[in-house]
Amino acid sequence: MDLKEEILKLKEELDVTLVAHFYQRDEVFELADITGDSLELARKAKETDSKYVVFCGVGFMGESVKVLSPEKTVLMPKIACCAMARMIDEGYYEQNLKQINEAGIANEDILPITYINSSAAVKAKVGEMGGMVCTSSNAYKIIEKGLESGKKIFFVPDRCLGQNFAKQMNLKSAIVGDGSDLKEADIICYNGFCSVHQLFTVDDVEFYREKYPDILVAVHPECDPSVCDAADFVGSTSQLIQYIKDLPIEQKVVVGTEFNMVNRLRDKNTYILSSTKPECPTMNETTLEDVYRTLKSIKDNNISEETLIKVNDETIKWARVALERMLEI
Repeated sequence: MDLKEEILKLKEELDVTLVAHFYQRDEVFELADITGDSLELARKAKETDSKYVVFCGVGFMGESVKVLSPEKTVLMPKIACCAMARMIDEGYYEQNLKQINEAGIANEDILPITYINSSAAVKAKVGEMGGMVCTSSNAYKIIEKGLESGKKIFFVPDRCLGQNFAKQMNLKSAIVGDGSDLKEADIICYNGFCSVHQLFTVDDVEFYREKYPDILVAVHPECDPSVCDAADFVGSTSQLIQYIKDLPIEQKVVVGTEFNMVNRLRDKNTYILSSTKPECPTMNETTLEDVYRTLKSIKDNNISEETLIKVNDETIKWARVALERMLEI
């Protein structure tokens, strides 16, 4: 059976939109109706008329679609869990707040901001506390707006993103639990990180600069601050794509982000900032077989509970509040 052909047939027959994140395998990415970064995909999926959204990505992304479009049936061929998002849940969130309180900072003096890479439950916690969501593209603007409240920012879950934007804004940052002075910080960071972006090091940057003296270094802000400091350009997934596409093809560039995305950017003069292959293991879980099985289950009216994204009404309410506060800005 030609899976690609069967998937294309099922897409024609069904009231469905197939969505894929930039980090998905090429064979999955190429069949999608909508491709992009996480929040961008949730917003585009909301705008479709399709009853069903089949989302190829990781769990928090499917939840974001459900939060913004509760009327849609959202399915994921593999409900893989982003390692960073898995580092924080409601319990860990509350434990961190307790540690911040013990440092002499009251909840009313804290404004939480959560990176989009978090569960709907964590987004709901943030929404209930008056906080909002951000992406790597708009984090500077969201943090800047948040600071107008006069409160300290509690940034979850990615410490690198929080630290990098604090440095960019000439602010002080601290990480909960590492012994640093939380009271002195403008941005208090949860101690989470992206396992893929932690692979890139300053040694990697120096290696490429020595090998190709004219090379440009472009990295994602989920990288360690030392790597971002050594780069020529730091930007979100969509910003990296645009930056690299705007370069002359003769210009060599080395990129510090997920392999699958970088690999499809240009035909030459584009390198990966690592001696190993920086593939996101959870993003690569979804296969053509999984996509076919999910579409076939819709046709057969036999949808598996294992593929269905469910978010309770109360969580949808507050997670949506946190997302809408961001969208208003």
